Amino acid sequence: MSFLSRIMNIKSKAHFSATPRGARRANDGKARFEGTLKRSGAQAKSRVGIIFAGFTVAYVIIGGRLVEYGMAKPETVSSIMPSDNLLASRPDLLDRNGQVLATDIRTVSLYAEPSKIIDPDEALEELSSVLPDLDAKSTYRKLSSKSHFQWLRRQLTPRQQSQILALGIPGIGFRPEKRRFYPGGSIASHVLGLVNIDNRGIAGMEKYVDSQGLADLAAVGMTNDAKLEPVKLSIDLRVQNALHDVLVDGMQRYQGIGAGGVVLNAHTGEVMALASYPDFDPNDPTHALDPDRLNRVSAGTYEMGSTFKAFTIAMGLDYGTMTLGTTFDATKPLYIGGFTIHDFHGTRRVLTVDEVFVHSSNIGAARMADSVGIDAHKAFLQRMGLLTRMDTELPEVATPSQPRVWKRINSMTIAYGHGVATTPLQTAVAGAALVNGGYLIEPTFLPRTRTEADKIAVKVVKDTTVRDMRKLFRDNVVQSVGSGKQAGVPGFDVGGKTGTAEKLVRGRYVNGHNFNAFLSAFPMSDPQYVVLVFIDDPRTGEHNSNLAGNTATPMVGRVIGRIAPLLGVQPKFGPDGSATLVSY
Repeated sequence: MSFLSRIMNIKSKAHFSATPRGARRANDGKARFEGTLKRSGAQAKSRVGIIFAGFTVAYVIIGGRLVEYGMAKPETVSSIMPSDNLLASRPDLLDRNGQVLATDIRTVSLYAEPSKIIDPDEALEELSSVLPDLDAKSTYRKLSSKSHFQWLRRQLTPRQQSQILALGIPGIGFRPEKRRFYPGGSIASHVLGLVNIDNRGIAGMEKYVDSQGLADLAAVGMTNDAKLEPVKLSIDLRVQNALHDVLVDGMQRYQGIGAGGVVLNAHTGEVMALASYPDFDPNDPTHALDPDRLNRVSAGTYEMGSTFKAFTIAMGLDYGTMTLGTTFDATKPLYIGGFTIHDFHGTRRVLTVDEVFVHSSNIGAARMADSVGIDAHKAFLQRMGLLTRMDTELPEVATPSQPRVWKRINSMTIAYGHGVATTPLQTAVAGAALVNGGYLIEPTFLPRTRTEADKIAVKVVKDTTVRDMRKLFRDNVVQSVGSGKQAGVPGFDVGGKTGTAEKLVRGRYVNGHNFNAFLSAFPMSDPQYVVLVFIDDPRTGEHNSNLAGNTATPMVGRVIGRIAPLLGVQPKFGPDGSATLVSY
C-alpha cells in the first residue's frame, strides 16, 4: 500500500471514530437540559395547582358565608354604632307603677381631625348645609387648627348623621354617645331634673342618683355600657299628669305669674306628685335656668298666709291654752308697736276657735299666739319642721327665713302667716302631721312602706289635737261661710284651709298682689292624702275675686276630683245618692 493510501486510510478511521464520541456528548447535554426543563415544568404546575386550590377554598368559604347570611333572618341595624365601654350608663327612672320617666338612648357626636381636613372652607360649607345653626367663625377656627381632635356638635340625630356621612368629608367622624330621654317632657321636670351634655345629673333626682355613687364611679372610669338596675320613684305619673294639667289651666284661667302643687301620702311621706309652673322640657333644657322656671314647691320660700292659722290653732290646742269652745275678741283691730292688725272679712264680734278658723280672723290668730308666748310659739313651729331646712332626696330645697329676733309683734303676725317664709312642700308635710295622727314624717321621692315610715315618724301633736283639727278642716269646706267651699268634691270628704298673703314688693306689702294657697286633706274621716296648691299673683279668679278661696281652692277641688279615683279612694254617698257629710 502506498504512503498516500495509508494516510487516507488513517484519516478515514480517525473521522469514523471521532464522530460517535461527539454525538454522545451532545446527546448527553441535550438530555440534561430536557430533564431540567421537565423538572421546572412539573414544579410550576404544582405551584399553580396549589394556588388554584387555595383560591377555590377561599371562594368556597366566602360563598358559604354569603349563603348563610342570605338565609339568616333580616335585622334592622341602627346607623349609630353601639357605645364603647367608656360611656357611662345611667339607670332608668320609673314611676311607682313602673312607667318610664327617664331613660338612655344611643346617639352620636360629630368631631373633626383638623390635620386631615383638606379644605376647611369647603368642609364648613358642606357641614352648614346639614347643620345650618353651626357657628361659622368658631367652627372654621376648629377645622383649620393644628390640633388632632375637635368637637363640632354633640348628640346628632340619626338623620343628621346620615346626611353628613353622604357628604364624604375627609377628617370628619362620629363618636357613639348616650343621650338622656324623658318621654313625658315637662310633666315631671322639677322632680326628675336633668343631665348635662356628658350625661351627668345636675338637678332633681338625676343629681340625687349621681350623689349615691354613680358620679364617683364615672369619674374614675369604672362605668360601662351595662344596663343598670332602674330607680323607682314615689311619683305616680297619672297623679303627676293631673296636677300638672290643673296648674297649667289655673295659670291661664287666673292669669298668675306662677303656680305649684304637691300631693303627699299622709302616712308614708311619699310625694305622689309635685309640679311647678312655668316649667321646662328636660329634653331641650334651654330655659331650665331661667328665674321663672324655679321649682317653687321646694326651692322657693313664701309667706304662706292664713294656712299658718292651722298651725297657730293646733299650737293652742296642743299646749292646752284653749279648747274649741274658747273665745277671742275680734270686735276691733289690734294696735301694737305702731302696727295695726285687722281682719279682711271682719265680723266685729267675739269668735270661737272654730269661727276664727272658718272666718280666717287675723285678730283671733294673733291673740292665740299672744296667749301662748313667743318662746313657745317658736318652739312649736320648730317642732313642726317649718323653720329649718327640710331633709329629702331632692337637691333643690330652700331654707326658711324668720326674724333674727322674735318680738311680740313678730309672733302675732307669724300667727296668721306673715313674717316667716317657708317652702310649700314643708307646709304640706307639717299639715299632714295635723291630720295623720300627729306624726311628722320627712317627705321622700322614693317608695316607702307604712312600716318604714313608722320607724322615722316623730309624734309632734296629741291625738286630741288631731281630732279637733280634722273637724276644723272639714268645717271650712262644708260651712256656707267657709273659705274652702270650692274645694269640695262630692263623696270625698275634703277639708282644708286657705291662705291669702299680700306680697312683699321692695319691703312693703302691696294690696291686690297675693300669694294664694290652699292646704287640704282627704278623706277627712281618715285622711290618706294631703294636697297643697298655690298660685302666685293671680289677676282674677272665680266671681271676679283673686283671693285664695276663688283661685287656689277650686284648683285643689279639680285635682282631688281627678286623682281620688286613681288613688283608690272610694267615694261615700248616702241612701239618696248624695254625698255623706261626716261629723266630728
